[in-house]
Amino acid sequence: MIIIRMTGGLGNQMFQYALYLKLCSMGREVKFDDVTEYELENARPIMLWAFDISYPRADREEINKITDGFMKLSHRIRRKLFGRRSLEYQERSFDYDRQVLERDPACLIGYFQSEKYFEDIREQVRRAFTFSDKIWDGLDRESERRVKGCLEQILCCESVSVHVRRGDYLEKDEIYGGICTQEYYREAFRRILGQSPQAVFFLFSNDREWVREWIPVLCRDLSLEEGRFIPVEGTTEETGYLDLFLMSRCKNHIIANSSFSWWGAWLGINPDRLVIAPAQWTKNYRQKDMYTERMMRINAEGVLIK
Repeated sequence: MIIIRMTGGLGNQMFQYALYLKLCSMGREVKFDDVTEYELENARPIMLWAFDISYPRADREEINKITDGFMKLSHRIRRKLFGRRSLEYQERSFDYDRQVLERDPACLIGYFQSEKYFEDIREQVRRAFTFSDKIWDGLDRESERRVKGCLEQILCCESVSVHVRRGDYLEKDEIYGGICTQEYYREAFRRILGQSPQAVFFLFSNDREWVREWIPVLCRDLSLEEGRFIPVEGTTEETGYLDLFLMSRCKNHIIANSSFSWWGAWLGINPDRLVIAPAQWTKNYRQKDMYTERMMRINAEGVLIK
């Protein structure tokens, strides 16, 4: 048996589920550990239900067996004397790791952020990540009106999703900072406008107040009227799946160094979509397998990377 330890927000959960589909296609028995990380106080909510996805869950007995985590005295004494016999396997880096597909039995730990894990079952993954009508459940009337109104705008113009990740990324500046700079975004806007002069930019962010203040600056720098920049309203951190849904309906995409907007672009319904991505994903590791052939990469200085 293989157990995948689920962790992180929706974007990471989607990468882990895509790996699950790949392993199942190889004939493996696979379950999820959705307890170890999600019983913590600061855990993000599991949102795969937005695609009407259910998955087999490993129970405590199965998790303890594969990780050698039983707390009975006899097990603790044996571990102290002879060491732990865990079958946990942590991905070696943030790039594609072939060992992830070869370990069995194993408890797989990581983010698995590369299309290479599932490129041969790409269409199966796309079908799995079809949004369910459940995404509208529980929304108040005003929020539903705003989100559906935004969807109508997206579908009837040369829409571009723009993801601006602040909030938690500002708290982890040593990892994520200095990548999606003003220079990055300005050059990304120019590249889009060069191919789609009538583009309308839909701004998705966890810091909407900052985005609203940014819009007049963009209008001045790019000589565009304010109506060409639309801050997406009506969603919250708890309903992030709605942002992902709206992103996927846009015709082109400017993503942040975030698995969330990576999936927003990957699920895009326009077969000829242009996807612009930051040339570096984190400060401390130069990921290469995060990028797909479709992506145009721009660095923090606003320079196109071939």
